Amino acid sequence: MVREIFDNELDQLLQLYLYLHEKSVPETTEHLKNIWNTIIQDKNHHIIVNEIDGEIVSSCVCVIIPNLTRNIRPYAFVENVVTHGEYRGKGYATECLNYAKEIAEKSNCYKMMLLTGSREEKTLNFYGNAGYNSSDKTAFIQWLK
Repeated sequence: MVREIFDNELDQLLQLYLYLHEKSVPETTEHLKNIWNTIIQDKNHHIIVNEIDGEIVSSCVCVIIPNLTRNIRPYAFVENVVTHGEYRGKGYATECLNYAKEIAEKSNCYKMMLLTGSREEKTLNFYGNAGYNSSDKTAFIQWLK
């Protein structure tokens, strides 16, 4: 079942992020709790999950960004697309991305963007099949310390 995350599912999400690029689950600190509360209370920040038998097996984040151009229409940014290793290739992440698209369309977004650090053809094809292209724009990233 694809849905938005519940506020009591932070631990499950952090465990899933170990399949993304995280090396460990962060310590439960006041800072973590404050960030979590900020995210959960932000009407433009959507953490989408796919739950199978009570376990979160896939997720993505969709942030709606207000905008003053394009007829004052917002745009959506998708990040942290991840699926548990044992559940890959079954369409769960695609369902999350489709749910994100529904949110973007309901929010009257004029585009959706995502970045991936992967160079694997399988991953790039996955995003292409989900409706994203890598030919319209060029992405630049500046990593901050």
